[in-house]
Amino acid sequence: MTRRDPNDPNGIGDEIKSHILILGTLVGIMWIVEVVDIALAGKLNYLGIYPRNAIGLRGILLAPFLHRDFRHLISNTIPLVVMGWFVMLRGVSEFFKVSAIVMLASGLGVWLLGAPGLHIGASGVIFGYFGFLLSRAYFERSALSIAMSLAVGLLYGGIIWGVLPGQLGISWEGHLFGFLSGIFAARQISLRRW
Repeated sequence: MTRRDPNDPNGIGDEIKSHILILGTLVGIMWIVEVVDIALAGKLNYLGIYPRNAIGLRGILLAPFLHRDFRHLISNTIPLVVMGWFVMLRGVSEFFKVSAIVMLASGLGVWLLGAPGLHIGASGVIFGYFGFLLSRAYFERSALSIAMSLAVGLLYGGIIWGVLPGQLGISWEGHLFGFLSGIFAARQISLRRW
C-alpha cells in the first residue's frame, strides 16, 4: 500500500519528483556519455548518424546522447529540460510517446536526407519538443495547450531559424526533421491514436 502525503492529496509532489527523476536521468546519461567520450578522445561520437550508410542507422537511437563537446552539451541541456518538462506536464506517458516519435522520426529523416557527414546531438529532440508544443495548440485548441504554446514561443521562438541551412557544422536537417516530427506527434496524439 502506498502512503500518501496528507498535505498533498492529489500527489502533485510525487508527480514533480517523477518529472525531476526522469529528466535528471536523461540529462545525467548525456553528461556521463560526454565525460566518457572525452576520456576516449571523442571516439563515441562516431556512433552518430551517417546518412544513407547502414552503420549510421545505429545513430538514430544514439545521436541524441552524443555531443561534440561540453559547450554543445550545455547549449542542449537547458532547452531539453525546459521543453521536456512542458511536454511532461500532460503526463509521463505522453512525454515518452513524444520523445520516441521525435527521436525516431527526426533520426530517420536525417539518415535518409541529411548532408553527408556525422550528425550528433539532442537538438533534433529539442526541435521536436518545440514543434510539438507549438502545434499542439493548433490541433487541440485547449487553454492549457495554447498557454504552453505561447510560453514556448516566447522563451524559444528564435530557434525556429535553426531549421534553415546556415551555420557550417550545424545539422539544420536534424532541426528541421525534429520540428516536423514534433508536429506529427502533436497531430497523432490529438487524434488519440496513441
